[in-house]
Amino acid sequence: MNSWRTLITAIALPTLISLGVMVASAEPLPRIGPAPDFSLLDQNGDVFTFRKLRGKVAIVTFIYTSCSDSCPLLTAKLVQIHKMLGNETSRVHFVEITVDPLHDSPKVLKRYAELYSASSENFSFLTGNFDQIDDVVQGFGAYFELKSRRNVDHIFLTSIVDQSGTIRVQYLGWQFDPEEFLGDIRSVINGDERT
Repeated sequence: MNSWRTLITAIALPTLISLGVMVASAEPLPRIGPAPDFSLLDQNGDVFTFRKLRGKVAIVTFIYTSCSDSCPLLTAKLVQIHKMLGNETSRVHFVEITVDPLHDSPKVLKRYAELYSASSENFSFLTGNFDQIDDVVQGFGAYFELKSRRNVDHIFLTSIVDQSGTIRVQYLGWQFDPEEFLGDIRSVINGDERT
């Protein structure tokens, strides 16, 4: 019986993870690899260097402001998760990188951030030139393609990066459980001690 359970778990677990469903475990989160270091412009027009987040947990995802379906839902969910952090908000920084750099200027990203009440103290919305964005997207193992003006095909991949700059877990899609995601953030904050 145990061999069947092991076989079913081995088959089902990769499928669940690919659907953005993370399975709770007492084990520490994996260490996927180093997050890419990059410099882009934030919503205030200032240079943002990812390395400056060392010592904090970083949540990194990819959006574009003219997206009319999933991007707004993902941003709203991350703002909700930020609020759920309570007194731990200063230990976590959220980074949303546009995959439509031709349209999403710092000014456009600032309006988008304000629309979702995402404070610049805890959220950075970033843009750059096409090559810069492409390098960052590839560095996180994600994908995007400009189909036409303001129509971008991209993968919803949200990464939790630990205080040393290591990618610990990645969620695929936007329909993940906020409580589970919050648990993974807190696990990383606390050095992998599950809470």
